[in-house]
Amino acid sequence: MKFRILIPSILFAIFAVLSFFYFQTETVANYPSEGTDIIAFGDSLVEGVGAADGDDFVSLLSQKIGQPIINLGHAGDTTADGVARIDQLDAYNPKVVLLLLGGNDYLRKIPISDTRKNLEILIQDIQARGSIVLLLGVRGGILNDRFAAEFKNLRDTYQTAFVSDVLDGLLGNGQYMTDAIHPNAAGYGIIAERIYPVLTEVIK
Repeated sequence: MKFRILIPSILFAIFAVLSFFYFQTETVANYPSEGTDIIAFGDSLVEGVGAADGDDFVSLLSQKIGQPIINLGHAGDTTADGVARIDQLDAYNPKVVLLLLGGNDYLRKIPISDTRKNLEILIQDIQARGSIVLLLGVRGGILNDRFAAEFKNLRDTYQTAFVSDVLDGLLGNGQYMTDAIHPNAAGYGIIAERIYPVLTEVIK
């Protein structure tokens, strides 16, 4: 039982190290950015559904880096919804945009080609603003992850900073999840730890 509890913690520690070295050896578009605002843009995972105010991963990251992060998460959003409201960034001067969308596309069985196209539009729009994109991956399937290769291809094509499958090891584990798709405070804490080493590098 204790071993099962330790697995997610071990996985995110390993992932954090790998993410750090990936950033060190690869070019990230627009780095260093001259923007001023750190923004999280996405769906219910960004909004923090499943946890109390302040326990979402955006708030936790903000505390860890000692800087405000503007939360533009909106529950239920698909990638198409994200494209429709990307002009919300017009009110800011983005330095880094944490982009987390795609889970609702999978749940609604939206064609993967549409998901990829919309993510490309979002990445291009954000980068055109002079901002770094920190792309956050999500899983596209329980047994067969159809999104894994797509997110990696987006990372390579657009030279984004990247954290793969932020829910890896959390889904199905009642210790970290409020329901089937939303983490609790402990789960969001793990997500924050996974993103933190990459975020700290791109905000330097």
